Amino acid sequence: MPKIKTHKATAKRFKYTGSGKLMRTKIGKSHLRRRKSKRVKAQFDTMIEVKSSGVRKHIQKLIPYAKKGK
Repeated sequence: MPKIKTHKATAKRFKYTGSGKLMRTKIGKSHLRRRKSKRVKAQFDTMIEVKSSGVRKHIQKLIPYAKKGK
């Protein structure tokens, strides 16, 4: 069987935790941040769990070789 190519943009945006949760980054952290408060800018650094099972399956197809926790 041939190898499946990893979708690099998806691989940069999503990570698996050690327990197997799929985490995503927040939107809006790249530019137009000067007018945002320090609290909001600090919240951009945290990652959020992907809850929807359909979205998780779709992302899994895009990054088939991502390390999954137990």
